[in-house]
Amino acid sequence: MTGGNKGIGLAIVRGLARAGMTVLMGSRDLARGEAAAAALVAEIGVPAARVRPVRLDVAAQDDVDALALLVASDYGKLDVLVNNAGVSVLDVRTMDHLPKPTEETVDDIRHVYEVNVFAVVRMMNAFLPLLGKAEAPRVVNVTSKRGSIGEEGAWVGQPSMSYSSSKTALNALTVHYAREFAGTALKVNGAAPGHVATGFNDFRGTRTPDEGAAVAIRLATLGPDGPTGEVYEDDTRLSW
Repeated sequence: MTGGNKGIGLAIVRGLARAGMTVLMGSRDLARGEAAAAALVAEIGVPAARVRPVRLDVAAQDDVDALALLVASDYGKLDVLVNNAGVSVLDVRTMDHLPKPTEETVDDIRHVYEVNVFAVVRMMNAFLPLLGKAEAPRVVNVTSKRGSIGEEGAWVGQPSMSYSSSKTALNALTVHYAREFAGTALKVNGAAPGHVATGFNDFRGTRTPDEGAAVAIRLATLGPDGPTGEVYEDDTRLSW
């Protein structure tokens, strides 16, 4: 679970742990991950081993490789990979508004894509061998309706070109991976949580993290007849 110590990521960890999974809670800051994991374990009353905090900066190849080695040695397989970590242009530039397309720079886009797109490829390459050892492997890429070109809601307000287009690219990656593994047990889907109130949007969203996390949890626990290569918000398949 990347980006698992807060917001939607933490809500997904909560749901998967409640479902009986052992969840590795990825966090760039291990101390924050440890604090979040301890609080979550106390909240939902599961054994501490059920939620394991791990250091994971998805933009750092060494972190990803080290985690893959840990999973291989301690568990021997990976049942579910949730790519949730994400950033926006406001994480690198102090602005009082989301920039218009003409205000964004190559550096802005490069920074956002490094986490929202390139890191997903990094995680997939590292963990596909371990997913291949699971009976019913699932990959869930946390995307956004903002990444759609065809959904009306994608254009409400002032979209960020770098963020929205990074999610469009993530949706494309989702479909490419799904097509490669079509006919196998591996299913790869995108989960759009909706307008969730998190620190990502200064808590202006209209949905709770748990409401936003529900679709990712559902896709992470799909049965053998479930879809692959699709993007969902709740039970609605999105066009993008």
